[in-house]
Amino acid sequence: MRKNIVAGNWKMNKTLQEGTELAKELQAALNGKAVKCDVIICTPFIHLASISQIIDTKTVKLGAQNSADKVSGAYTGEVSAAMVASTGAQYVILGHSERRAYYGETNAILKEKVKLALENNLTPIFCIGEVLAEREAGKQDQVVKTQIEESLFDLSAEDFGKIVLAYEPVWAIGTGKTATAAQAQEMHAFIRQTLAGKYGAAVANETSILYGGSANAGNAKELFANPDVDGGLIGGAALKVDTFLPIIEAF
Repeated sequence: MRKNIVAGNWKMNKTLQEGTELAKELQAALNGKAVKCDVIICTPFIHLASISQIIDTKTVKLGAQNSADKVSGAYTGEVSAAMVASTGAQYVILGHSERRAYYGETNAILKEKVKLALENNLTPIFCIGEVLAEREAGKQDQVVKTQIEESLFDLSAEDFGKIVLAYEPVWAIGTGKTATAAQAQEMHAFIRQTLAGKYGAAVANETSILYGGSANAGNAKELFANPDVDGGLIGGAALKVDTFLPIIEAF
C-alpha cells in the first residue's frame, strides 16, 4: 500500500527560534494521536539540524525545501544533498514551482538534483504542475508529462520507487484558488497512468502523489477522498499547528 502523506512547506518563513518552537508545538500536538498519514515538515536549511534534535521521527519527519545540483565545490550559497542528509533530514522538495519560476530551474537541472538526492538517501518530493495560461490552453497534461519524463524517466524502476510526487496547479498556489476535487483527481489519475506507461502498474500504484495547491482544513477531506490523491504539500496552513493539524486529521 502506498503511503498517505501530509507535508508542510514552510517556505521562507520563521526564524530559527520561531521554527523550533513550531516544531515543538507540532510534536506535542501529535504525541499520543493515532495519525493515519506520514507527517513531514520541510523547513529552511538553517532550521534542519536544530529541529532534527527536537522531533521524534516516528511521528514527524524532516525535509529540506531544496538541494543543489552539484556534489560540492565553489558554489557560494548552495547547499548539497549530502549536507542536507547530514542534518538528519530524510526528505527534500525538488522542482517547486517557485524554484522553477524565480530561479530558472529547468527539467535538466532537476534531473541532477534528483540523482544526487537519491545518492544521499534522501526522498525527493518532486513537484510538477502547470501555470494558468497552460491550463487555459488545455496543455496541462502535456506540461506535466514533459516535466516527469525529462527529470525522472531516466531512473531505474527501483530508484523511481523512492520518489514522492506533488502535483501543484501553479495557478492555485497562494491565490486562494483551488483545483476542484474532481480536477485534482483527474490530473492525479493522468499522472499515475503516465507512470504506469513507463514503469508498469505496480510501480505506479505504489507511488504517492500529493496535491499541492492551497489545500486547507476546509477542503482537505474532500481532496484526500479521491482514489489517486495521497495527501497534500501544504504551504501557508502549515505555519500554525491549529491550521496544519486538521489537514493531518483529514485522513
